[in-house]
Amino acid sequence: MSYDIEKSVLERYEAGAKEHQPSLCCPTEYDSSFLEIIPEEIIAKDYGCGDPTRYVNEGETVLDLGSGAGKNCYIIAQKVGQNGQVIGVDFNDEMLNLSRKYQEEISDKLGYQNTNFIKGKIQDLKLPLDKVELWLKNNPINSLEQLRIFEAKCDRLRKEEPLIKDNSIDVVVSNCVLNLVKPEDKEQLFDEIYRVLKTEGKAVISDIVCDRDLTLEMINDPELWSGCISGAFREDLFIKMFENVGFNQVEILARQTEPWQVINGIEFRSVTVKAYKEKPKQNKKIDDNKSCCPPKSCC
Repeated sequence: MSYDIEKSVLERYEAGAKEHQPSLCCPTEYDSSFLEIIPEEIIAKDYGCGDPTRYVNEGETVLDLGSGAGKNCYIIAQKVGQNGQVIGVDFNDEMLNLSRKYQEEISDKLGYQNTNFIKGKIQDLKLPLDKVELWLKNNPINSLEQLRIFEAKCDRLRKEEPLIKDNSIDVVVSNCVLNLVKPEDKEQLFDEIYRVLKTEGKAVISDIVCDRDLTLEMINDPELWSGCISGAFREDLFIKMFENVGFNQVEILARQTEPWQVINGIEFRSVTVKAYKEKPKQNKKIDDNKSCCPPKSCC
């Protein structure tokens, strides 16, 4: 690969935090009653391809991977209520600033504060990037020995002060972000989702999939990668990624019938997948707000 994926994604979404970028992923309709308290700036600069928020319940602790402008988090904040908690993780400072900008205002409208936006990489949820940056500011790296010390520091932070602890989350959601992760980090990404979930916790992921392998030319196009195309999962392999790390009851909750885009004859569409860390007990009632009708989507 002839370019830096993370740099391309970061720059594209930094621009998206400053000005609406309609080409980023595909727009999705949400229950309008949950949007009333959310400022228009957040709604306009939200980039997703599905609605995983409909599958969370009152009192749950929810982790949003790649929380962006914060729209999904603020919807979930209303659904989980004052006894629940919402954690948004992103590594884009511009998006984090935007999500935090209205935090107090929205909390005042709700009458409680249950959201927290933190800096991290979704494929390395143990590493607290704010603490890493602070350490680097005071300990610049100018030699291999200093690099070794830095790496040891990161290892200690992961072990002693993890950003997200093991078995601490009821529901992990994500909306059109997993595809943006580097190919070599994707397996670790699914391992991390599994690690942070509680027993019987679930992942609900909306993302872009394709019907066959991409061409090398497409993979090497930074514009297509940051636009949720070149990193798209092949649909059958997306399901296997969950199963390979130990998830059970992997189920497609929503799938676009018509493709969102067709490039070089390859179809790209959004899917929403649910997977449990362990099979729920039969006598436990599970409320996933199921409906006989799929969620509406304008994408």
